[in-house]
Amino acid sequence: MRDPRRVSGIGGWLLLLCALLLVWHPLTFALAASSALNALPLRGLPLALTLAVRLLATALGIAAAVALLARQPSAVALALAALGVSAGTDLFVYTTPFFPNNRLPGDTQWFVAASLAYHAAWIGYLLRSTRVRNTY
Repeated sequence: MRDPRRVSGIGGWLLLLCALLLVWHPLTFALAASSALNALPLRGLPLALTLAVRLLATALGIAAAVALLARQPSAVALALAALGVSAGTDLFVYTTPFFPNNRLPGDTQWFVAASLAYHAAWIGYLLRSTRVRNTY
């Protein structure tokens, strides 16, 4: 059996985080942006700025995933920043009327809670994981 203090490398939960940042986040942004583009003439500049901020948050997540996979020394800090920006962006999108949505009344609080729990779990993982500590 492996000694847990010696676990290192890109694998396990760290690999899942990289896959989420590199594939899932861009995919969800692309789907959300494609549906929001139809509302751009009606919603105007606030929607365009929200899309731009979401694009930057997604790009930061991609950069963090690439840095994690390349084992760059600053990769963990970049991933923490990417997750923080992503959480802030989600919170802004869910709590303001600028971005079109199909949520039922009263469901926003559950989306906010799920998003914050998701981001907090990954931030906690990056801060406490032995694998992350040994790899970077």
